[in-house]
Amino acid sequence: MTQDSDPDRLAALEKRIERLKAKDPVRRADTGVVFSQGEVAWRMVVELVTGMVLGLAIGYGLDVLFGTRPIFLIIFVLLGFGAGIRVMLGTARQMAKDAAKAAQDEGK
Repeated sequence: MTQDSDPDRLAALEKRIERLKAKDPVRRADTGVVFSQGEVAWRMVVELVTGMVLGLAIGYGLDVLFGTRPIFLIIFVLLGFGAGIRVMLGTARQMAKDAAKAAQDEGK
């Protein structure tokens, strides 16, 4: 069963489609440029844990090598913790700079 098409309705529909195509497309944020708070938190946790694990591995290795069980392990775990905190703070500073620059660029 075929229906006759209404030429006026088709012309109106084509005009409407052309108007919608002529509008500027919606701009979306670049992937990887804007991080969610969850992504930032996980990045900082990974940086802290990585520093501690590396310190633990180095301290354990030195303790096994020299036969002094807990001393190097404790020292290097604390050093790894400090290094992880330092890297986390550097990341936070860099992200704050990037956010301020992006806000300034949007304001122009």
